[in-house]
Amino acid sequence: AGDFPICVVPMLAQDLQRDDVPLWAYFCQISDSTTSYGSYSGAVPNEKITWGKLGIKTPKFVIESDATIVAPLMFARILDW
Repeated sequence: AGDFPICVVPMLAQDLQRDDVPLWAYFCQISDSTTSYGSYSGAVPNEKITWGKLGIKTPKFVIESDATIVAPLMFARILDW
């Protein structure tokens, strides 16, 4: 699954029954998939709240573009390249 890395939180909390697992501090999704009913890749971040992957107050960002274009630009800015 494309969001496997964020599944760590619910896995620790639900499968291992750990109560002390903090949720992710923020969430950013880069996808060229459009939001539609039944679309996994285009699922909005709020859907991840239902599954225990994100909290209600977690800052969520969606960038609708191709990751091969956007990700290098973001990384260059973040890393001061």
